[in-house]
Amino acid sequence: MNNSPGSAPNFTKACIVIFGVNIAWILIALWAFWGLIAAAATGWGINRLFTWIEGRRD
Repeated sequence: MNNSPGSAPNFTKACIVIFGVNIAWILIALWAFWGLIAAAATGWGINRLFTWIEGRRD
């Protein structure tokens, strides 16, 4: 009897979509509470963080 586990499903696309949805509602909530400047600054900071991570991966 072969009870070896199969390969795990690839949830990469689902993770990226949910990440985008979460970032969107967080930025909308920031905009609603503290205004456009706070949401734009947070988006800019996240962009800088991702650019830094991308540079470290190369």
